[in-house]
Amino acid sequence: MESIRNYKSVSLWQRYQNSYLSYFFMYNFYYLSWALFGALISVYLMGMGFKASEVSLVVSASFLISLITQPIIGKWNDQYNLKKVNTVLFVIAIVGGLVFMLSRHLIMIMISYSVVLMSINGVNPIMEKIATASPYQYGKIRIWGTIGYALGSQLAGILYERISPQAIFIVFVFTMFLCILGLLGTQPQMQKQSQNVEKVKTRDILKNKKFLYYLLICGLFYGVTYMSNTFIPSMLTDKGLDVGITSTVLSIAVFCEAPLVLLSSHFMDRLSNKTLLMIATTMVCVQCGVYGLDMPMWMTVIVTFLVKHPVGMLFIMINLKVVNTLIDEKHQITALAIVATLKNLVSIIFQNAAGYILDMSSYSYLYMICLICMVISLLLVIFFKIDRGNEKRLFS
Repeated sequence: MESIRNYKSVSLWQRYQNSYLSYFFMYNFYYLSWALFGALISVYLMGMGFKASEVSLVVSASFLISLITQPIIGKWNDQYNLKKVNTVLFVIAIVGGLVFMLSRHLIMIMISYSVVLMSINGVNPIMEKIATASPYQYGKIRIWGTIGYALGSQLAGILYERISPQAIFIVFVFTMFLCILGLLGTQPQMQKQSQNVEKVKTRDILKNKKFLYYLLICGLFYGVTYMSNTFIPSMLTDKGLDVGITSTVLSIAVFCEAPLVLLSSHFMDRLSNKTLLMIATTMVCVQCGVYGLDMPMWMTVIVTFLVKHPVGMLFIMINLKVVNTLIDEKHQITALAIVATLKNLVSIIFQNAAGYILDMSSYSYLYMICLICMVISLLLVIFFKIDRGNEKRLFS
């Protein structure tokens, strides 16, 4: 009887291995946890009495730590078992979340928040790569990330208002454990690369003038959008929305990216790189314009729905397509890592600048400055000489 029970237990785990359920757990609860921890960070810290510049310091410190550790985490994933490495990182995130929940001083808050975001951000490129290496279509896996983030944003608001702000981080620990369960069930086929090859690839990529030009566009785009994502919740509450309604708005905004994920095969391989970049950049220009001109609340909410998360998801796919166009296949992973490193770097700069601007002025003034940055980015896109990039059908 004991052998039969063991057989059934092993058989059940074997059926779970690389199943759709394992990818659901991994993606859904990874993004749900991310949203839980970060969606209301500005509201949470300002509610504790910290200034906008101090919130920016906390967030930018996390980007700095991610900037430093991202290459190290990538190297570990190349050299060791990726499931073991990322499980350790998720456990570190759990411990960091508990410390953050108990912290009241700015230094400890900054350190613990940075540890959590270092782990979550460090795993993110691997999460995307695991999805592409799974036996299932990318969109059918990635959609659970969208749903998870939306649920996490909504759940954060409910916990904040109806239970306590600290309850957010208790639930965060639980959902991270479910994410680990999903990760352990996946069986992605990942290729390792030698350090010598990595050095050659990096040097070759940085000689590509079009790629360097593209990095300028990315720098302005990521700087504005990531800074904006930090302060949109506090901007909405500053305009009069309570925390519960704000979290609902943010949750609906996440769901608005779902059509882009599900329908990506119908437009990403048909529209040119330049057209897609112009669409994304123009969308952010409109968003900054509405926020900067202090439009009525209903317009602010609608623009948040249509731009905040959809444009972020769109640019994730655009980035994959542009890199695929500009960089040969064997160098693309490193090129994506360079873009991710740039994203962390510019986020530090923009987060700190935004915090000081808000301490001295208003959200309207901040977003008018962001609008100027995005207009410059749009001009760079207009003069960007890049191939259409439709030869390889990445999303069909």
